[in-house]
Amino acid sequence: MGKATILALRIVLVLVFLGTLFVEAVMVPLFGTDLAEAGAEAVRVPVLIIVVLGILAFQVCLVCVWRLLTMVRRGTVFSSAAFRYVDVIIGAVSVAALLLFALGAVLAPGEGVAPGVVLLIGGMGVTVAAGALLMLVMRALLASAVATAAEAHHLRTELGGVI
Repeated sequence: MGKATILALRIVLVLVFLGTLFVEAVMVPLFGTDLAEAGAEAVRVPVLIIVVLGILAFQVCLVCVWRLLTMVRRGTVFSSAAFRYVDVIIGAVSVAALLLFALGAVLAPGEGVAPGVVLLIGGMGVTVAAGALLMLVMRALLASAVATAAEAHHLRTELGGVI
């Protein structure tokens, strides 16, 4: 991956992270006020907690991607140290899927939210869970690449000893 690509991705990551901070600081309190004014006091606190935790899970993913980009730039991404960040991403995405299911469960009772909206939230939860499974597959590919790199290093060492 080229330096320009890494720089462009880092710029995007910073902008997205700043956007999430704005949402947490400005939009979530406004959303809480709107829920209170709409008479949704029973679901206001759980919904706000779920939203904030979802944003935090997303921010954790952004930080881990930043760290992985640093490893790519240094040429150390195919090492066992990368597994830590990939595992955290898998965990954060899994938590996000569970949060979407929890949001659907919080909104489902009563007639305040249409059943189709709850179904859409459940569908988004399944989609996010599929993203976690995709990351699990990518982790297996990373493990294979790390094993291949280690074996290549070992073979080079042996070849250097023979020569």
